[in-house]
Amino acid sequence: MSVLMVRSTVRADKVAEVIAGAQKMFSAIEEARVEGVRYASCLLPDGVTFVALLEVEEGIENPLPALPAFREFQEDLRGWLAGPPSPEPMRVIGSYRLFGQ
Repeated sequence: MSVLMVRSTVRADKVAEVIAGAQKMFSAIEEARVEGVRYASCLLPDGVTFVALLEVEEGIENPLPALPAFREFQEDLRGWLAGPPSPEPMRVIGSYRLFGQ
């Protein structure tokens, strides 16, 4: 299992667009019934920092880039960012129903 955390700070005037774009993307992921990944996006209390968590099952390639809505969100996100995103691989030590084990 591969787990990645990406922290992204967006421009304050773009927060509503990021939220709307993420909701559209997650709806498309749900509709496509994408298998082999767990994916979440959260907004931190500062109101401009988003944290995305992505788990990709062992032995598969991330299927999300194949979805047009995912690619569109990633492209739009470039214009919303206040600085470069910070991707960090994580090693899961323990989890209760958050990550597959």
